[in-house]
Amino acid sequence: MRDQQRRFDRREYLTLAGGAGVATTIGLAGCLEDAEGNGDDGNGDDEDDGNGDGEDVADDGENGTDDAEGETIVPGTAPGFEPFQMNVDGELVGFDIDLLEAVVAETEYELGDWEELEFDSLIPALENENIDVIAAAMTITEEREESIAFTEPYYSADQSVLVQSGGDVEADDLEDLEGLEVGAQSGTTGEGVVEDELGDDVDYTSYDNYVLAVEELERGTLDAIVIDEPVAESFAGDRDVEIAFTFETGEEYGFGVRQDAEELQEALSEGIAAVEESSEYDEITQEWFDE
Repeated sequence: MRDQQRRFDRREYLTLAGGAGVATTIGLAGCLEDAEGNGDDGNGDDEDDGNGDGEDVADDGENGTDDAEGETIVPGTAPGFEPFQMNVDGELVGFDIDLLEAVVAETEYELGDWEELEFDSLIPALENENIDVIAAAMTITEEREESIAFTEPYYSADQSVLVQSGGDVEADDLEDLEGLEVGAQSGTTGEGVVEDELGDDVDYTSYDNYVLAVEELERGTLDAIVIDEPVAESFAGDRDVEIAFTFETGEEYGFGVRQDAEELQEALSEGIAAVEESSEYDEITQEWFDE
């Protein structure tokens, strides 16, 4: 897992992260490259696919994962989703970060350097082979499964509605949000709830990350935010916001891979099972959720 546990002041993180947003750094060359780094791919004239002439990828070329031993997989995530993933003083930390590291350690793959993207850029980056696995508290949905594949679930969550602490908004269900200014992060399940359940009944604003949305909520320029329950709880503990209500959605998070990466998908699923069966999953959960 980790050489040592990483602790941080979450209030300090949210204060520092607010104005900066999330850095986007698409383009790590050599996805699924040979772990020895022989430099055959990423030579500067194949930047779009990041794998050069493909000689360093698995032999049959169908899924890039047939010969797993020593293969380096490039993970991608979207910081700003506390406590799953966030950037603290230049260090990427969080539940998803620790969990994927532990899961990959149970496989024959090697974990490469993390790519930090906006959430709605993750699936395109995966499809374009700029990254090989998504670890970003991504809900498994039928719509997403049309584009990518998921491992077995590793976390379950519902949706919550955040409002300003001591503010004028009182809401017990989604209908109470009608006519209000409502926000969510672009590409998330929360955005889907707003669009599908509320539609034109609210004035909706999409944000690149939830830190920016929470800041607007604290200033009173936004009335409510629809957000995953564990993340809502984390913000409520650190900022002047509170959970108005939570509603069941039956969501499950999974690591995302390309649809043709069957062996990587299976290896990560088996790694999840191994970590969950050991004490390591409980240790990671305890560290980030105090559960």
